[in-house]
Amino acid sequence: MATRKNTQPPGRHAADSHDLIRVHGARVNNLKDVSIEIPKRRLTVFTGVSGSGKSSLVFDTIAAESQRLINETYSAFVQGFMPTLARPEVDVLDGLTTAIIVDQQRMGGDPRSTVGTATDANAMLRILFSRIGKPYIGSPKAFSFNVASISGAGAVTVERGGQTVKERRSFSITGGMCPRCEGRGSVTDLDLTQLYDDSKSLNDGALTVPGYKPGGWSYRLYSESGLYDADKPIRKYTKRELHDFLHREPVRMKIAGINMTYEGLIPRIQKSMLAKDRESMQPHIREFVDRAVTFTTCPDCDGTRLTEAARSSKIKKVSIADACAMQISDLAAWVDSLDEPSVAPLLTTLHHTLESFVEIGLGYLSLDRPAGTLSGGEAQRVKMIRHLGSSLTDTTYVFDEPTTGLHPHDIQRMNGLLQRLRDKGNTVLVVEHKPETIAIADHVVDLGPGAGTAGGTVCFEGTVDGLRKGGTVTGRHFDDRAALKKAVREPTGRLEIRGAATHNLRDVDVDIPLGVLTVITGVAGSGKSSLIHGSIPAGEGVVSIDQGAIRGSRRSNPATYTGLLDPIRKAFAKAHGVKPALFSANSEGACPTCNGAGVVYTDLAMMAGVATTCEDCEGKRFQASVLDYHLGGRDISEVLAMPVTEALEFFGSGEAATPAAHRILDRLSDVGLGYVSLGQPLTTLSGGERQRLKLATHMSDKGGVYVLDEPTTGLHLADVEQLLGLLDRLVDSGKSVIVIEHHQAVMAHADWIVDLGPGAGHDGGRIVFEGTPADLVADRSTLTGEHLAAYVGA
Repeated sequence: MATRKNTQPPGRHAADSHDLIRVHGARVNNLKDVSIEIPKRRLTVFTGVSGSGKSSLVFDTIAAESQRLINETYSAFVQGFMPTLARPEVDVLDGLTTAIIVDQQRMGGDPRSTVGTATDANAMLRILFSRIGKPYIGSPKAFSFNVASISGAGAVTVERGGQTVKERRSFSITGGMCPRCEGRGSVTDLDLTQLYDDSKSLNDGALTVPGYKPGGWSYRLYSESGLYDADKPIRKYTKRELHDFLHREPVRMKIAGINMTYEGLIPRIQKSMLAKDRESMQPHIREFVDRAVTFTTCPDCDGTRLTEAARSSKIKKVSIADACAMQISDLAAWVDSLDEPSVAPLLTTLHHTLESFVEIGLGYLSLDRPAGTLSGGEAQRVKMIRHLGSSLTDTTYVFDEPTTGLHPHDIQRMNGLLQRLRDKGNTVLVVEHKPETIAIADHVVDLGPGAGTAGGTVCFEGTVDGLRKGGTVTGRHFDDRAALKKAVREPTGRLEIRGAATHNLRDVDVDIPLGVLTVITGVAGSGKSSLIHGSIPAGEGVVSIDQGAIRGSRRSNPATYTGLLDPIRKAFAKAHGVKPALFSANSEGACPTCNGAGVVYTDLAMMAGVATTCEDCEGKRFQASVLDYHLGGRDISEVLAMPVTEALEFFGSGEAATPAAHRILDRLSDVGLGYVSLGQPLTTLSGGERQRLKLATHMSDKGGVYVLDEPTTGLHLADVEQLLGLLDRLVDSGKSVIVIEHHQAVMAHADWIVDLGPGAGHDGGRIVFEGTPADLVADRSTLTGEHLAAYVGA
């Protein structure tokens, strides 16, 4: 009798053989046919210089394919409402599990989005108050600042027993939204003195709003409306005339023989300027809006966003507005003190959610904090909260630099969380640069060797000890430690901050030395950003570079973002006596088939759309006739394909010498972006590359004080050295540089350190140390001092 051979080892089930995620032939972005096997139920850290392909492999290949396959399990009808994802360029992807992505994308900037609404803690509080709050005022909607109170009545027609019957119906919804500020907590007032000069008449040019020039249509709408005398100074208008001028409802009328819609100046400006996103405005309009608009706390709700009724219902003398304003660690203690058997399951879940905040190091926040004001690191940790107590196992958690914005003291806590997720039987994939987190990995994947086209290959795979001995860029720099400076620079002046009380600051007085490199440090939530951004506003003489995302479509690239394309277009146009617009892929020179995109997109409804290279321009984005014009032997598409280092040489001398372009390229090279090509879409740049691009753009700004918010975010250990060199050059050129930073290498390199703390939230907000890094290490009186001493080996 024939017996079948058992290929499995004795006692091992076939299902247990799938303990690897296999990637074969990945070619997304700059990946060069990467093949790799990642162990499941382990903590794997992906590292490598900024731009080496880490995010392309982890997020755009493994996580993207996992999400696409899950989406495909839904019906075509449901898929029609979901984002369509294309299959990543990869030959084989095997052994995938459900991927949960916890990235660094800033949370929605919607003015009504708060920490409480983003984490469902508010939803639970609303139910709690609607059940046991005294007096009872209504359902959970009555405590929501996103629901307005409305009521209505009228006749409805219904078919009943073959007859049409009219019935009177009425309805009412009790919402918690403050009617004055519409749930925003602040109201905007327009400063009328910035709109017009009331001592002049309209015919004398009274309007001072950008775009409202005498003779233009926007101006004639008012000066020729006939509703008031255009020769009379505005301050002499009657009440009626002033109302028509400022607040009149839209009305159709003939002005200068043309049918036009007239409306008051204030609603017109609100629709045309104030309804737009501030970041997308032209600089001169943004400047006008900043001058003319004042945000004040809503007087009706006192900034709580809620109606008086919602604030009147209380539990143990605490209203829902008071609860949301409490520091979360205090709120957790308050919830714990409630003994209400009727809502016991709700209290248990709410307490667990609030404890998760404390455990993850965000106990210093309050639930009413607007979500848009959280830093990248805080937003990422808020997203982690819903996963901490999850019972799911065998899932893949994907983290993008979870230690961003964390003090060395907080990193240890984050490492513990990552290990806990792994120990529950999950696969944890982390993209990270910090050696403290790389050190806890079970498996390390090092990508490189360089960035951009010089990267995209796996240089090392194995254990942390193997990485140390491996000789890769990461391995060589793994145990790098910056030494304390032998001598520090002497300040040239002082920037006095007096009585700073923004957020959790306790009436802080501090002198920031000028002409040196000053580092502001302290645990997450100690008040660093509140002190610097709240007391040193960007503007006259101050250049502030924050962590805000760069806005840009796939048509934007480093050349358009930095303004480099303007001198290049002019140089081409001058050499051939044609218009500069011909050399723009977004203007006259664009290929007519693909409209200058280089690819043609085909929409396939609920399936992922297909992007094919344009056949006419072969992806070059320009018309064939434009490519006949050459400068220094290169056409415009070849120039845009050059990396920064090659372009620096090209525009530096010879026929193509363009000093304006050379200056911008010099700055891009300075911040370590020499490998990026001029025409690479902004959407394909990594987080670290985008921040350095922003830094390069602002380096030309006229200003004596530079304020940088965690410039080491997304930077590899090897790149930090280059950043320190750049900061030194800025200071040596006569600038004052103030850096908010947690990286010990930057602290050790500083001339002066201001340490805030001792804790976060209401345990922080005080200056706990001021002095040189050497004094801080010798003193060891603060958490920062202890960690910096350990770092420099003192």
